[in-house]
Amino acid sequence: PPELEQTLTLLSSHRSVLGYMLLSRGYPVSIIRHSGVVFEGEQGRKYAQAIGRIVESVQTGLVEVSADPKDADDVRFMRIRTKRHEIMISPDERYLLAVLHDPST
Repeated sequence: PPELEQTLTLLSSHRSVLGYMLLSRGYPVSIIRHSGVVFEGEQGRKYAQAIGRIVESVQTGLVEVSADPKDADDVRFMRIRTKRHEIMISPDERYLLAVLHDPST
C-alpha cells in the first residue's frame, strides 16, 4: 500500500535509523523487505529470527500472566534499548516491522 511505502521511505531517511526489516509473522520468520547494511545477508537472518523470538516470548508471557488466556493482552509496540542500539518493533497480525536506531545520533 502507498501508506506503507511512504512510512518506510520516511523511516529510511531519518539519520539515526540504521535500517528496518519487514518480516512475516509465520514460522519460520522470513524477511519480506529490508533496508540498511546491518540487515543484509546472514546478519539480517539472525536479526529476523531474534525479533521473531522476542515478540513470541513476550506474547507468551502476556498469556501466562492473564487471568483468562482467551482474554490475554496483545503486544502493540516494543522498544528495546541496548548499549549501542535501540530496536523498535511494531507487530500486527501478519507482519512485524522492526527498526534499528542509533540513539546517540
